[in-house]
Amino acid sequence: MNERLSTVALIVAAGRGSRAGQGKPKQYRDMPDGSGGSVLARSIAAFADNEVISSLCVAIHKNDVKLYENIISNCNKKDKITYVLGGEDRQASVLNGLQALAEGQPQRVFIHDAARPFVSQDLIERCLDNFTDTDGVIPTLPVTDTLKKAENGQITETVPRDGLYRAQTPQLFDFAKILEAHKAAPQGSMTDDAAVAERAGLRVRIIDGETQNIKLTTEEDFAMTSPLIPRTGLGFDVHRFGDDGSADTVMLCGVAIGHNREIIGYSDADVGLHAITDALLGALAEGDIGDHFPPSDAANKDRASAEFLKHALHLAAAKQARLTHIDLTLICEAPKIGPHRAAMRERLSALTGLPLSAVSVKATTTEGLGFSGRGEGIAAQATATILLPDGA
Repeated sequence: MNERLSTVALIVAAGRGSRAGQGKPKQYRDMPDGSGGSVLARSIAAFADNEVISSLCVAIHKNDVKLYENIISNCNKKDKITYVLGGEDRQASVLNGLQALAEGQPQRVFIHDAARPFVSQDLIERCLDNFTDTDGVIPTLPVTDTLKKAENGQITETVPRDGLYRAQTPQLFDFAKILEAHKAAPQGSMTDDAAVAERAGLRVRIIDGETQNIKLTTEEDFAMTSPLIPRTGLGFDVHRFGDDGSADTVMLCGVAIGHNREIIGYSDADVGLHAITDALLGALAEGDIGDHFPPSDAANKDRASAEFLKHALHLAAAKQARLTHIDLTLICEAPKIGPHRAAMRERLSALTGLPLSAVSVKATTTEGLGFSGRGEGIAAQATATILLPDGA
């Protein structure tokens, strides 16, 4: 992933959602799985909490300003979130949003439907990772049902499904190119931004989407009855310190912290991320880090521990599980954790997609007792709580 490319996000939330039944527009309704918050708030958080995304614009209906303001008042990172009034249809709303974002001269833009609140950080990261030698990246799912054409209620043709895919959002594009493509496209004739890109001759790559990344469209979508079962996993990790002067910094929770003794380990030895990853794998009943990234594999030498956590999050997404809370305790005499706790929480929030309110980082000592009390090493223990569909 080229993190030097500036990236923004546009969330399309101006629709009326008439097929979703009576009441508020669907994007302002409560999450149907009982996890709390509104559909739009969940979609906003997925992008606002990602550190790669510098700003976010929400295209809303002119009648929904108060509803939107109520949601934003409770959002983290509200300083990088703005809104614009949408247009007569989705295409017009996207164009309005792109024009509002153009002032910052971004290089890439995510375009996402507010009605897909289950988008995962793993999917966002995979879009970014695959944005090379292309003008766009979109997630898709292969069509598995048999397709029929019909006229007047009678089948006229069976359509081969080979090579057919269902498009999802978020869709990631070169900003300048998708803006020009939208300006040139006939209004109201295209159902997604990839279609606009295709019309303009842009190159669009497909990647694997996620089955849980559904679009909430009908009343049935808001009447989900499949129970979500909470599970908690426990993770523990320990590493020893090297000699004085063996390091300038060490990695803890994905943050480089000044310290004069290296933490010895086969990867980057981030004891915090190791404990959290094992806790998540435990909640999923998927073994431990060593099962997935054995030290005997030379590819894992000096590997960034954030990759271990991303792998565990991908496994969770495959099971339609959602991480809801992590609690980490670092056990050491040094380095001092307090001055870095806020940065650690921010980094963990960005890696997992959790709001800061669901990320806990604590530190303690052993009062001079044991290996950590003698300054020989550092330990960490973590718990991870997930919601998992019954039977998954």
